[in-house]
Amino acid sequence: MEAKKPKKKVILNTDYDSPADTDDESPGADHKDDKELPTCLMCVCLTGSVYCEEVSPDMTTVPSLPRETAYFYARFNKITQITNKDFADIATLRRIDLTGNLISEIEDGAFSKLNQLEELTLAENKLVKLPMLPAKLVSLNVNHNVLKTKGVKANIFKKLTRLAYLYLGDNGLEAVPPLPESLRVVHLHNNNITSMTDDTFCKGNNTNYIRYNMQEVRLDGNPITLAQHPNSFICLRALPIGHYK
Repeated sequence: MEAKKPKKKVILNTDYDSPADTDDESPGADHKDDKELPTCLMCVCLTGSVYCEEVSPDMTTVPSLPRETAYFYARFNKITQITNKDFADIATLRRIDLTGNLISEIEDGAFSKLNQLEELTLAENKLVKLPMLPAKLVSLNVNHNVLKTKGVKANIFKKLTRLAYLYLGDNGLEAVPPLPESLRVVHLHNNNITSMTDDTFCKGNNTNYIRYNMQEVRLDGNPITLAQHPNSFICLRALPIGHYK
């Protein structure tokens, strides 16, 4: 669901019991900034959803969210970092979209408690490495960052048994990371991938293996000639998109 960009600061919902929404605060409460405006004054709050898009004045950190938030959109702001505290108390989150920020660092446990998170979008940021990812993730979009292979842990995706959509285009990856069997779509276009092995998508020791789930592989815009690595994708039902000559 796409929301129109808020033109002015309004309260659309005050049903949430959140420390950020009240003035009567208990002593010692943990707040990011005592001068920070309540989230639902800066953003659009609907039942279970918070939209903080192109917030003015500039939003540079993740705001305190209502405790029952399931969908959080904070696109096109100036957020630079995601900490372990930002989402620690919001176990109900199912979708996070932080497209178009300035995020260069995500602490490794920032998403570790989000057991319901299915969609995570971090496109158009400045990430050099990926943090630990929640086990139930279905879609991950980190297109248009500055990721290199050393910033992606070897089995970070292999452990995600529900991951179906993986978008890693327009980065600086030198190799294809190990991919889970559940994957349907993987975009690796416009990276710096120069070689593949027989185990990149297939199982080199099993010529009868077919990767039935995989529907689309994008490798265009890489300096690799796919025709030189036919055994790397012999198990796929469709040829990867990329350079063959």
